[in-house]
Amino acid sequence: MADTATDWIQATKKPRNNRRALKQKNSSPNEAKIMVQKQPSPTPVPPPTNDENHETLSQPASFPKKAKATRASKAAKNQQKTSFEKELEEMQEMLKKMMIEKEKTEELLKETDEKLKVKEEELESKERELKKLQKMKEFKPTMTFPISKDMEQDKKEKKKKGGPEKKRPSPPYILWCKDQWNEVKKENPEAEFKDISNILGAKWKNVSAEEKKPYEERYQAEKEAYLQVMAKEKREGEAMKLFEEEHKQKSAMELLEQYLQFKQEGDKENKKTKKEKDPLKPKHPMPAFFLYLNERRAALAENKNVIEVAKIAGEEWKNMTEKEKEPYEEMGKKNKEKYMQEMEAYKQMKDDEANNLKKEEEELMKLQKQEALQLLKKKEKTENIIKKTKENRQKKKQQKGEKNTDPNKPKKPASSFLLFSIEARKTLMQERPGINSSTLSALISVKWKELNEEERQAWNAKAAEAMEAYKKEMEEYNKFVANTLSHNNDIPSVH
Repeated sequence: MADTATDWIQATKKPRNNRRALKQKNSSPNEAKIMVQKQPSPTPVPPPTNDENHETLSQPASFPKKAKATRASKAAKNQQKTSFEKELEEMQEMLKKMMIEKEKTEELLKETDEKLKVKEEELESKERELKKLQKMKEFKPTMTFPISKDMEQDKKEKKKKGGPEKKRPSPPYILWCKDQWNEVKKENPEAEFKDISNILGAKWKNVSAEEKKPYEERYQAEKEAYLQVMAKEKREGEAMKLFEEEHKQKSAMELLEQYLQFKQEGDKENKKTKKEKDPLKPKHPMPAFFLYLNERRAALAENKNVIEVAKIAGEEWKNMTEKEKEPYEEMGKKNKEKYMQEMEAYKQMKDDEANNLKKEEEELMKLQKQEALQLLKKKEKTENIIKKTKENRQKKKQQKGEKNTDPNKPKKPASSFLLFSIEARKTLMQERPGINSSTLSALISVKWKELNEEERQAWNAKAAEAMEAYKKEMEEYNKFVANTLSHNNDIPSVH
């Protein structure tokens, strides 16, 4: 393409050189005309374009068609470029959206991971607590606790068992009604309960005091017995409460020591312990198939697993006849009968143990009651001693007061706070009638704290004045006492 273009350019340049030569020779105009006619007409030279238009240069005759083709190709390429750019933009937008969605999903994943971690931690903590609780179940203290039962529960249990329970004594009228009921019923067979009770009520009014006396005496005797029983039960209840309170403190310390020992042992072992089986409990008897399997195990066990041996024995057992199975079934029945007998004996032994435990508990309860009553007696003694000492002190103070108190002796004046409280009490009683003494004293103390220094100084001044007056009175009183004593000493004693 480039060679053809250069050749074409050189061809176009030749006539120019010829023209220059003509000008130099100064040829005539006729000769110039003849030369122009002889020369071929030059083709129009298109402006030089890019490499894409080299083909058009090589073929100057078909230039307009090629130009149109190039324009169409350019338009098509431009359209392709625009469509490609649009697709690029769309792809970029899609990428941006995908990136945003990715960030969101990552954030959600982080949140879910955190939640999962929190849940895992919670599960681990719960598992630890469960293990601790399971470990705590294994803890069995060896100490004896006081057998505490409520009085109401005891009464209910007695009612259920049908044991003796002390009933309230019936009044004299009901005792008399019980005696007279059958006679009145014979006299009035068709009468109902209400009618009979009305007849008995009317008769009771006419009964004399002498006839009523035995029923009243009987009622009094039953009442005294009932009150004694109730007082005894009440005293026992109080004694047991005291005993429990004292025993709780001791047992708490023992429990703590035992639990700490148990915890130390558990930390050392940290192994799962199986439930302890009762060695005295008889084992379940083996069925017929298992008896057959035990016989065949030695023969089938060569180079075979336990499961394989069991499968082979099972197939053999299925193929066996009833006559072949009969000896094993008889053995199984005998073993079962033996097991049932042993189980009955075992249950009887367990019942006996339970009864013995109950008896031991009852004996322990009696001992605890005795200990509780002794404690109560000690407590009552100490309370009585404290009461007596307080009474003696009060008596001594009264005696001293009676001896030493002189009506003429001046009394000590009240302090500044007492003076303030007397006036404050009056005002508060007027403002709040029916106020409690404790709340009143609390309000007075609050008001005293709220006083200024000036107000407090005024009350202190009043107290100081009262103190000075008291001192003067005391001086006069002391002089008076001294004079009386000297006068009594001057008087001669009469023999």
